[in-house]
Amino acid sequence: MFDIELQNYNPDTPSFYVILVTAIFAFVLSSVIAITYELTTKSIYKRAHFMQALVMISIVAATVMQAIGDSLSRGLGMLGALSIIRFRTVLDDPRNITFMFASLASGIACGVLGYSIALTGTLVFCLAAIILRFSPMSNSNELIGSLRLQVPKEEGYQKILEDKISRHCKNFEMERIRFLNRRKNAILAITEDEDLDDDPHGNVEEEIARENLQEFTYLIRLNKRSTIMALTSSLQEIDGLERLRINFTKQPTKL
Repeated sequence: MFDIELQNYNPDTPSFYVILVTAIFAFVLSSVIAITYELTTKSIYKRAHFMQALVMISIVAATVMQAIGDSLSRGLGMLGALSIIRFRTVLDDPRNITFMFASLASGIACGVLGYSIALTGTLVFCLAAIILRFSPMSNSNELIGSLRLQVPKEEGYQKILEDKISRHCKNFEMERIRFLNRRKNAILAITEDEDLDDDPHGNVEEEIARENLQEFTYLIRLNKRSTIMALTSSLQEIDGLERLRINFTKQPTKL
């Protein structure tokens, strides 16, 4: 019965069975895309609303294409109606945008009865996502670190730092360099000793002035063979190292 209905398809007045088959096929394909997204995404920030949107947007696209058909006036009217709605949802991750477009494309293809196109495109897209999941381009576990340290203000320290960083990091770049000046400080230490009656005011000690310092800040990405402890141990071997801070955070992948 479905074959007869599809052969007698009229874009201006599609039958109920054609619309039903189109919506179900779009739902199945978009569900495959959503399942692929769930299996190939390492990030823990996988919202249920986004997963539902992946499934439902394909049905919406198929329904819109069925409603437009071959009518130019319907297409212009639908464009004007959709322009009233303002979509304020922001997808920061370009990979999420790709999956959303894939679900839209499958729905559009189903809406124009391009079932073979929708099926082939969905299968190839999901296969590519699975292959990339296990390829070196899958960098969801990769963290960007911030390295900040202080060394004496002398020539040659920058080269020493970058040589040590390059041994443990895949790549790095200098974010900031600034110069710090230390002043002499007088510290008054009052000793309360009963035997020292001749020195009622205590002892005055003066802190030795430290040399001027320079502070380097780098953005780093560790090698797979290296560790944070190995990098820290290597940097602590630098003579005159005053302060060392390393912080690794997950960086957002925005367009």
